[in-house]
Amino acid sequence: LEISSLSEKDILVLRLDLTDRSSHEAATNSVLKHFGKIDVLINNGGRSQRSLFVDTNLDVYSAIIELNYLGTISLTKHVLNHMIQRKKGKIVTVSSVMGIMGAPLATGYCASKHALQGFFNSLRTELTDYPEISIINICPGPVQSNIIQNVFTENLSKSIENTGDQSHKMPTDRCVRLTLVSTANDLKEAWVSDQPYLAVCYLWQYAPTWAWWLMNRMGKKRIQNFKSGV
Repeated sequence: LEISSLSEKDILVLRLDLTDRSSHEAATNSVLKHFGKIDVLINNGGRSQRSLFVDTNLDVYSAIIELNYLGTISLTKHVLNHMIQRKKGKIVTVSSVMGIMGAPLATGYCASKHALQGFFNSLRTELTDYPEISIINICPGPVQSNIIQNVFTENLSKSIENTGDQSHKMPTDRCVRLTLVSTANDLKEAWVSDQPYLAVCYLWQYAPTWAWWLMNRMGKKRIQNFKSGV
């Protein structure tokens, strides 16, 4: 309000729990009652993971899928119904480069992002009768955020001890700007990352055998650092 021409009626903040799927219809209706329409939905909720599969309880995987995947498509379903009635809208989902590749210590997180990629790429094909409804997948690499402080570990009740240095990651405002540019231009998919992570994405896409070889070498070192607490 201080830095723009917006007034209080132009802003509505609702608390939302992606895992409480029964509340998503009411939240959508609250937005529609206030604004009369929904132009853009940006799905940006989720948690990452730092644990080895052999050490991780299965209820962690259930929680990851419930939050990152099912919660996201539940909210999308209610908003999409409105967009279909209007025959217009944008659904932007913040996936991850982990939705394109695989990586150690993040098997559940990668699985949830692969699920989102598959779902929204398939949903796009179901909306060919609605050319003004855009399905946009944003795949960020490492970005400076609080996601590391809130990662899943091998147990639901355990938090991560060492969050590490984030100075090498893409600044948050840079990622936001590129996401908005991608949204404005209706890109179906955008990889938003600095090097060398972006180059690894291209390897996974066009030379997967080389990508598997590289990830095995990098992954072994990453697991060693994880076990030693680095």
